[in-house]
Amino acid sequence: MAATASARELPPGLWDRLRLDPVRAPEHIALAAGRTFAPQAERWAAEKRSRFAVAPAELAKMAKKRHATMARFEGAATGVGGIVTMVPDLVALAWIQARLVFYVAAAYGYDPHDPMRPAELLVLHDFYPDPQTARRTLDGIGSTMVQAYIGSKLERDEALAMRLAKMLGIRSARKLAGRFIPGVAVAFNAIGNERRTRALADRAIRFYGG
Repeated sequence: MAATASARELPPGLWDRLRLDPVRAPEHIALAAGRTFAPQAERWAAEKRSRFAVAPAELAKMAKKRHATMARFEGAATGVGGIVTMVPDLVALAWIQARLVFYVAAAYGYDPHDPMRPAELLVLHDFYPDPQTARRTLDGIGSTMVQAYIGSKLERDEALAMRLAKMLGIRSARKLAGRFIPGVAVAFNAIGNERRTRALADRAIRFYGG
């Protein structure tokens, strides 16, 4: 549980950026993930290799299992509040999945500090057709101010929820609606979050592992 809490902890200022600029939430998450998770993933992979004779594919499977468990616990924890905790759940899941991609990349020997890693994260979420296009967009966002979204707090949160749902592959209103109901959302979030995280891990393993 401590590992889950640590993985959910957003860097200072990211929440504000997401709520002010919800349309570009996936890009803000990708940029922040590069700064936060690159050193973590590098240390994790080096420590595992120093202690065990582990092949890249085995290391990637370890990352998959660890982050799927994190996603399950996170979904159960935030499912208690229904719609009140839906946006935090989506943000936390996106953050855990971003961490996963950096760990899988490191498992296969890719430099987690490389600026293409955040771009590849967005490609793995089907947000961009290729890493080069994603990287150009990220470079543009990194050099501009946050674009304040016009609307009430509720409207901003709704826009953020919709953008993150698209990023996480939640395509139907029915699947999103299950997160609205307190209690029911505990199991719904836990199962859905774990399933989606395992699917993303499989895509990342194919992408980095060949």
